[in-house]
Amino acid sequence: MVKGSVADTISNVKLSNTSISVLNAKDSTLRKFTRAAADGSFSIGQLGKGKFILLATYPKYADYVEEFTLDSAHTTHNVGRISMILKSKLLEGVIVRGTRAAIKIKGDTTEFNASSFTVQPNARVEDLLKQLPGIQVDKDGKITAQGQTVNKVLVDGEEFFGDDPTLVTKNLRADMVDKVQLYDKKSDQATFTGIDDGQKTKTINIKLKEDKKNGYFGKVDAGIGTKDFYQEQFAFNKFWGKKKFSAYGTLANSGKTGLSWEDNSKYGSANNVEMIDGGIYISGSSGDELESFGGQYSGEGIPTARTGGLHFDDKWGGDKYTLNGNYKIGSLGVVGTKNIQNQNNLPGTSASTNQNFIKSNNDQDFNNYIFRQKLDAMYQVKLDTTANLKITVDGTFKNNETRNNNLSTSLRGNDLLINQSIRRIDNEGDQKMFNATGFYTKKLKKTGRTISLNVTEALNQNNVKGNLYQKIDYYDETGAVDSIKLVDQYKINNVKSNVVSTNFTYSEPITKYFAIVANYGFGLNNSTADRRSFSQSAPSVYSNLIDSLSNNYQLNQISHQLGAVFNYKKEKTVLNFGTKVRDVRFSQEDLMSDYRYKRHFLNWNPSANYQYRFSQQRAFNLSYSGSNTQPSIDQVQPVRNNNDDLNITIGNPNLEPSFTHRFNMNYNSYKVLSDQSMYIGGSYNFTTNPIVNNTATDSLTGKSRLQYINLGNNTPSNFSLYSSYGRKVKLLGGVNVGVNLNANGNTYFNLTNNALNRTRSYNFSGQLRLSKYKQKKYDFYGTFGPTYNTSVSSLVKSVNNNGGGFTSYQYVGIYLPGKIQINGEGNYEYRAPTQSFNEKLSRYLLNASVSKAFFKDESLKLAVNAYDLLNQNNGFSRSANGGSLTQTQYTTIRRYFMFTLTWDFNRMGGGAPQK
Repeated sequence: MVKGSVADTISNVKLSNTSISVLNAKDSTLRKFTRAAADGSFSIGQLGKGKFILLATYPKYADYVEEFTLDSAHTTHNVGRISMILKSKLLEGVIVRGTRAAIKIKGDTTEFNASSFTVQPNARVEDLLKQLPGIQVDKDGKITAQGQTVNKVLVDGEEFFGDDPTLVTKNLRADMVDKVQLYDKKSDQATFTGIDDGQKTKTINIKLKEDKKNGYFGKVDAGIGTKDFYQEQFAFNKFWGKKKFSAYGTLANSGKTGLSWEDNSKYGSANNVEMIDGGIYISGSSGDELESFGGQYSGEGIPTARTGGLHFDDKWGGDKYTLNGNYKIGSLGVVGTKNIQNQNNLPGTSASTNQNFIKSNNDQDFNNYIFRQKLDAMYQVKLDTTANLKITVDGTFKNNETRNNNLSTSLRGNDLLINQSIRRIDNEGDQKMFNATGFYTKKLKKTGRTISLNVTEALNQNNVKGNLYQKIDYYDETGAVDSIKLVDQYKINNVKSNVVSTNFTYSEPITKYFAIVANYGFGLNNSTADRRSFSQSAPSVYSNLIDSLSNNYQLNQISHQLGAVFNYKKEKTVLNFGTKVRDVRFSQEDLMSDYRYKRHFLNWNPSANYQYRFSQQRAFNLSYSGSNTQPSIDQVQPVRNNNDDLNITIGNPNLEPSFTHRFNMNYNSYKVLSDQSMYIGGSYNFTTNPIVNNTATDSLTGKSRLQYINLGNNTPSNFSLYSSYGRKVKLLGGVNVGVNLNANGNTYFNLTNNALNRTRSYNFSGQLRLSKYKQKKYDFYGTFGPTYNTSVSSLVKSVNNNGGGFTSYQYVGIYLPGKIQINGEGNYEYRAPTQSFNEKLSRYLLNASVSKAFFKDESLKLAVNAYDLLNQNNGFSRSANGGSLTQTQYTTIRRYFMFTLTWDFNRMGGGAPQK
């Protein structure tokens, strides 16, 4: 036992609620934690034998640290009265600086004092996070803390500009931050009920300084480059009290599409009837022959982005009322070309003759455009001390245009033509989405007894219209034209859906350590999908309805879900187990043909989770979940007609559901004072009675017919293993060193011309991380590591894709006198030749910049930036999937130079205006 009392040195005031921590002296991990009583006294028992560190912390006072030892002869250590000294009273020469004084442990929260870490003037929160022990930020803004990915970043406990961490880390200034809190956020249900369900999200909360909650700040960035590239951005933020207002805008064709924002489409973007969470939904934009542009840019083509957004949040009435809202608007246009070369190896391919395969070459040019707006809001009111109501709404409007031209050629193994195709798509689409949720929670008299009701509605309307033109020339075995097929049609696809779901939850503590959470849910779905195709009745007049290619489906669905989860929690152990059962009945009717199709099925979703927390910074977790996957309507009875004569899908009404088992395990450990983190995890999944595709390809015509079937005697599976270790190495001058080791693989099946094909693919990789920052001197971050891939098909054993590779990323920043900074960023990728691809792939993407800052606060910066200095960003990728080999080349952004002028303005806390 250790005991004592805490008081102020000068005034002798008893410092109640002082944070008292006992750490293991060997590795600095937290052993036990308490707070001082009202009279300043404290005691911590059941420590056992060993060497320990006592740490006492209190706001505005210097931390108190003392080492002590407990053994069989000395079972109690009395530190007596601890006299805490105000930091303001300490002489500068005796203040101890460093990460120990900068870190506090409060229960399960690790808190960093931002003022103890140095960053450059006008730095953002992202730059501050890079300096904190145990936290890494990669080139894309992804945050890893204590070996785990951070998925949520809050500001004073609230979401800021939605739920995207980068909108906080790249927008807020580092000099506004008082504390950075790192913790595992419980699920909303667990936070409400008080019953730990083991589900946690690694979360960072940015606590702002009190004097930084009033004023405004922002950034303006203007750039003009060679080859007509440009990039203009601005961000403005105004805080006053508990109110926050923010705005941003982007205008660029350099690949920057704005401060990341996504559509929150609940039911996907494919124009399809699909299975989601045990139900069937008709949703999204077109996914058939009139496939529309979804608005995502992945490096293919040259983009032009115009985006902007507004944010506002406020609390009032003693925090009884909360309002949070966002408005986002933007357009994205992408133009470019693409070439896809594919080799489809059919069963019986010979390594000596290599004749039984089809080679295809596809040249595309595209010009796509999308305009979208989204408005979302959250309103929350605390009805009383036991009840709360939360209402969220969001609405999205999208308009898109798709212009695609394709020219494809297929050859036999002897290089004679099989077919040639010209295909043009020209369409326009409009989509409207609206989602609303009401969540009511109520705590009853008995601790742990709660009720909650969640009601949601999702409306989705999507209309697409356009022209499809396709001309296919078929050739016989001698290479002469055998037949010609022409498709020239006007198509209209109108999809609507209205989905209402409710969920009632009740929690009941059975004993001190055992509780149950039960729920019942009801769902209702009314959807229609009206698809019509027209041929020409006169030149450029499309009025003849094609009955065989038109349908008008109506879907009515009712579902009931019943579930229960049992929870056991005692000391360091948390165990959850339970299941959900969902009964779904639906009726589908084609209003044009009067065809009706009904189906009734049950979904079973068992789950279990075990967690053992050795300490606040070390835990082990093991979980299992299982779920049915019902065949979709499109697999049982195709909803859409595929007008591509080279690829035809037919239904299979005899399909049965598959069942997937998922196992996950992870162990994480973090030692605060030594800044050592370790994370080990793994998963294994397998599926019984899987639904796989059976593709029959005619080697004479190049036509393929696909049908889904159950493969009862084979079990697809996949696994992944990942580990991470990192710490600061004093022998290397305080360099942060980390190591990642990863492995994953999968086994899947398909049928090609009725022959079973098993494909096994594995990937292994290792990575070394090095980083260090020294203010006004240098900043570097680097990752290096090898990779090795294997992929073998049982039908085409002579052709595999086994080979090694190497990847590396480096960033170096050097700070010179005169406020001059030089930055370099490199991304290297190497893939060795394989049996599938006999040429190596090697490229190094190098970016560099030189900048000069002006004024004392360095608020104005002029920079010259060079992108892809070595001109190796050639828009190239390769992949092997079973017996299919694909190589893609596409238009992308290559070497260019840009001049930028950046102005950071800041008037927070009543400070003087910037010069």
